[in-house]
Amino acid sequence: MDGQDESPADPLASAGGSGAADAAGPPGTLTLVATPIGNLGDMPPRGLAVLEAADTVLCEDTRVTAKLLARAGIPRRLTAYHEHTESAMTPRVLAALAEGRRVALVSDAGMPLVSDPGYRLVSAAIAAGHRVTAVPGPSAALTALALSGLPPHPFLFLGFLPPRPGPRRAKLAAIRAAEAAGLAATLVLFEAPQRVAATLADLAATLGPRPAAVARELTKLFEEVARGGLPALAARFAAEAPRGEVTIVVAPGAGPEPAGEEDVAMRLRSALAGGATVKDAAAAVAAATGRPKRAVYALALMLAGGR
Repeated sequence: MDGQDESPADPLASAGGSGAADAAGPPGTLTLVATPIGNLGDMPPRGLAVLEAADTVLCEDTRVTAKLLARAGIPRRLTAYHEHTESAMTPRVLAALAEGRRVALVSDAGMPLVSDPGYRLVSAAIAAGHRVTAVPGPSAALTALALSGLPPHPFLFLGFLPPRPGPRRAKLAAIRAAEAAGLAATLVLFEAPQRVAATLADLAATLGPRPAAVARELTKLFEEVARGGLPALAARFAAEAPRGEVTIVVAPGAGPEPAGEEDVAMRLRSALAGGATVKDAAAAVAAATGRPKRAVYALALMLAGGR
């Protein structure tokens, strides 16, 4: 449930610290501030300075952010900015920026916008010519990727997959099709604890028995990174659902599937029709499709003889 708005009558009224305004940037600045993903000791000191100095602090859940600021001894009035208020609040925030107010945006955990609200505001602020900057910090996606033992780059962040089985499997089928066309990237996604087993089973069914890692409670006392093949991980978490926030990391696929003979023939005909020699056409098509050079050359000879 979203937090209650603890704002004054005018939620964007200036309430920043009087002596530290420079920390929040020049007038009209929007600052994205990363917050801890578990361990409160990971809060960036500069982030706290920005939150203390800003005229307005927008947050996903005022109760979560209030606890973080109370720990740092920063008494602040907070304004709720989440999926239910984003459309209505964005024009008001833009107006505040235009008046020279310094605005900070945080999410409950990690970097704002990463599977959290804020994209509309940032896009609109940039379009309006306002200064947008960030205080970087904790990220569950990057932390899980680094701890997974899987190739760190390139990687594709998927956020949360659809919660319902049908749309989720359709999304994974689209990813597999992209891999068949050449996509080769480690996959990183968030998942709710109660859906981890089902999502792992769908990943295994669609992508095959690839290496993967399931990271939970990152930076907390009971941090755990379970590593293994997708089928084994699916069975493990079907027997016992995980607790806490979960990030799943999946190894990249083997690469594009070899082109079929019909596709190879079509490419060869096109190359030969364009004036390429049999040798050059065969070399180019073999390189593009991953098919054996001798087989492609033999097919090119046959096609050239039939012209």
